[in-house]
Amino acid sequence: MNRDERPTVLDSAGSWYVLILLTTSYALAYVDRQLLNLLVDPVKRTLDISDTQFSFIQGFAFISAYIAAAPLFGRLVDVTNRRNILLGGVTVWSLCTALCGMADNFWELAIARFGVGVSEACVYPVAMSVIPELFSTRRLPRALSLFALGTQIGGGFSLLAGGAVITFAASVILLIPALSSLETWQLSFVLVGLPGLLLSAFLLSVREPPRMASATKKARPFTLRECAAKLHRSRAFYGRLYLYAACSGIVFLCIPAWYPTYLIRVFGMPAATVGWQVGAITLLFGGVGTLAGPWVAGMLTRRGYADGALRAACCAVVGSFSLCLAIPFAQTPIVALAIIGGIIFCCGLPTSLIAFSLQRVTPGAMRGMTASLYTLTVQVVGYGVGPTAVALVTEKVFGGPMMVGHSLQVVCSTAAFVGFCALITNLRHFRELLAEVESGVPAEPEAEPEAGVIRVVPAKA
Repeated sequence: MNRDERPTVLDSAGSWYVLILLTTSYALAYVDRQLLNLLVDPVKRTLDISDTQFSFIQGFAFISAYIAAAPLFGRLVDVTNRRNILLGGVTVWSLCTALCGMADNFWELAIARFGVGVSEACVYPVAMSVIPELFSTRRLPRALSLFALGTQIGGGFSLLAGGAVITFAASVILLIPALSSLETWQLSFVLVGLPGLLLSAFLLSVREPPRMASATKKARPFTLRECAAKLHRSRAFYGRLYLYAACSGIVFLCIPAWYPTYLIRVFGMPAATVGWQVGAITLLFGGVGTLAGPWVAGMLTRRGYADGALRAACCAVVGSFSLCLAIPFAQTPIVALAIIGGIIFCCGLPTSLIAFSLQRVTPGAMRGMTASLYTLTVQVVGYGVGPTAVALVTEKVFGGPMMVGHSLQVVCSTAAFVGFCALITNLRHFRELLAEVESGVPAEPEAEPEAGVIRVVPAKA
């Protein structure tokens, strides 16, 4: 082998090591961003802020930062060193999470929260660009499903362990007098920020993977005009996929935002019980659903469906729609918990399948951009429309807080139905793009190597 060439072995131990670090990054991002939800009253009391000010910190400060940063990171991922982007992002959001605990007033906390939103926007685009270059086509769905577990692990762990962190922080303050000037909620933020700094140290051991097909002229970074031209040319596929992303974001974020309130109001369940039970259900059913996705898609593909990944996602959305319709009809807490378990399972199953479908037909030189647009759509519509829509329907349509279950039914089932229509009408467009990829029409004509094949790429001078 020429000494100016370097190999990348697909599906290797190194590939799985990088995947573990990416999944851990994704999980920590969810823990860091959701800790604030458990500390509403202590934060308000210490900083003397109103509900409106807190909602600004909780929602607008984070999502506005995400909106500003996601497209930028999407572009940077396609043209610069992805390892360094992730390393910088993890370090910054860990420091900003710790700085949330140092805040003494509204603006300090808002700025720190803004920093968390900016830096966390890098994770998904980096992963969607790197993972397809580390795994063969056969292993890619499974790798993406493991990465998608990060949302379930982070979301569930934030509920299960959030209370434990707060209790531990209170004990630390009692044991170490030097920390007595900090409130419990402030030390909690500092403690949650520390694992990210440890993760940054592990990321230093990772080398930037060579970009797929970078030995060819076509692998040069796309210009923004070329990215826009590709998106416009395939707008039937991307438009429908992003519409599904918006709808899935509504369901995915409405359920954790309002379903615990539904359980507390309608069934009188204690808040602590709701926290650990919903957290455990999220970890179990979300994890199983996410891991089951590639298996269902593979079964359909073996039966001759080239669009097996999107077809399996369609089936999951049908299940989600049916369960959302059933929400207000639960007569006991057990039935209500079974319904949320089913919804979380159905929301988790398509996660890796959608990512696989998107990356399978997108040129490697613009995967960061398309991934950032996807996650941006999920976050913006999910945070900006979903929970607010449930609140408005509860107050303006049903006229009472006890009707939150009916509001969840209306908002989530409507979103699931629109998402299903977007996916089912996208199957044909997905097959057409797959045929183009297999025939060598796209910008990257090289056939993707199978597991164990070494891809040789000239090293940079």
